[in-house]
Amino acid sequence: MSAAAPPRQQPMQPGPPRKRPIATVLVGATGRMGMQILRLLPEFPALQLVGAIASEHSRSLGRDAAEQAGLQPCGVRISAALPPLLQQAQLVIDFSSAGAAAANLAACAAVRVPLLIGTTGLPRELDAPLAAAAEAIALLVAPNTSLGVNLLFELVRQAAQALPGDYDIEIIEAHHRHKADAPSGTALALGAAAAAARGVTLAQQAIYARHGQTGERPPQQIGFAVVRGGDVVGEHEVCFLGEGERLVLRHSATDRSVFARGALMAGQWLADQAPGRYAMQDVLFSKNK
Repeated sequence: MSAAAPPRQQPMQPGPPRKRPIATVLVGATGRMGMQILRLLPEFPALQLVGAIASEHSRSLGRDAAEQAGLQPCGVRISAALPPLLQQAQLVIDFSSAGAAAANLAACAAVRVPLLIGTTGLPRELDAPLAAAAEAIALLVAPNTSLGVNLLFELVRQAAQALPGDYDIEIIEAHHRHKADAPSGTALALGAAAAAARGVTLAQQAIYARHGQTGERPPQQIGFAVVRGGDVVGEHEVCFLGEGERLVLRHSATDRSVFARGALMAGQWLADQAPGRYAMQDVLFSKNK
């Protein structure tokens, strides 16, 4: 199912639990998201950690993954090579880096292990390999794994479709000082949702910077503003600005755990899906949550 597929009208009840846990490998285990996922993993008994991957330069190599996250040891040591772990894996959750995504994707596709990629800033060169991999495995690429943000995507789509075209669209996002990509993957996905609802593409209408004598704002333009600083977890605001009124759709994340919990829920769902390309909206509106 593609990200553009219409969501189901209402969430359905979860299906029957699995008899055996899903053997799960976490890539990016020592990063911010990886640590949060490890801390929340005990809330998801259907997922069993069998491997944890970090950069080959990480000082945590060889350490117990759970202990690294401040938990009781789990017996899974952090290593640097993904392929040796895939023979026993039924799911890979990847929150590493955009530079490592291609190799991780190829490794999972080669042995047909479902893959959830939560890394943002993926290069366009990865579009074709992602499409090819989805022929062999269940693949979910999520610029944001928060359930609230993924509902926001749908609300933005509906607003952009319902409001007249002379309502200007501006997207404002804020993140912590360490975030490497801008605009955020979530902001770009929000812009893409708004553009598609209006029958245009984000590449045609996006404006990422304004400075000096910019002239009058062109119709249909989708503007982006980026804030970086402090420890901001994530703020996204989509403004529809018309004559005499303004509609603002906003999501604030105050705890990184919302992303980790959404990723674990999505991974648990993805492991049981047929090969194909999926989105978080499929998880949000699925009967198998």
